[in-house]
Amino acid sequence: MPADLVHLVRHGEVHNPAHVLYGRLEGFGLSDLGHRMAAAAVAALAGHPVTALYASPLQRAQESAAPWAQAFGLEIRTDERLIEPTNRFEGKRMTARTLADPRHWPLLVNPRRPSWGEAFTEVAARMLAAMHDARDAVDAGEVVMVSHQLPIWMVHRAVAGEPLHHDPRKRRCSLSSVTSFEWRTSANGQGAFAEIAYQETPPHLLADAIDLGAV
Repeated sequence: MPADLVHLVRHGEVHNPAHVLYGRLEGFGLSDLGHRMAAAAVAALAGHPVTALYASPLQRAQESAAPWAQAFGLEIRTDERLIEPTNRFEGKRMTARTLADPRHWPLLVNPRRPSWGEAFTEVAARMLAAMHDARDAVDAGEVVMVSHQLPIWMVHRAVAGEPLHHDPRKRRCSLSSVTSFEWRTSANGQGAFAEIAYQETPPHLLADAIDLGAV
């Protein structure tokens, strides 16, 4: 029997003193607060039968997966499909001046795709494929997958049947949050993931966060 639940966990706060959009850039690990967030997130599933652990290859996700590995005695399986989407604004500070620069206007012509990076449809497809494979790779229990805000939000919108384009300021996927999904089979035998829970890291940790991640 496949896994009962798949939990998508966002990484903790990143050490980003220059406040750049880091995307897939190397060298962006967790801050001290981010490590505390990652450790606190494990409590959201205390007592759950977590039998497999996956993470994006990026440093901040691998570091966020470490407390899960320790708590449940699991190895971290790296899955490239959980990675942050490509973004041609990587390394830049996202300010009004950046967006007003005419050199950047060609990247902004189609925010519904979006034109500055990987298509929302591609992000949702690879995330859902990774979830399907992870669910089928175990005989029972639950799976934890550590990823990033936009990929997790794309899964949320896809399974809810909502348009993938959205206002980035309204994403409900805070640092070290846990979004949980179960597989449901309809009367006609068709199956699909359904979101069943969302849990945030303790409020006092979120209140101290400086870097909230790229949009």
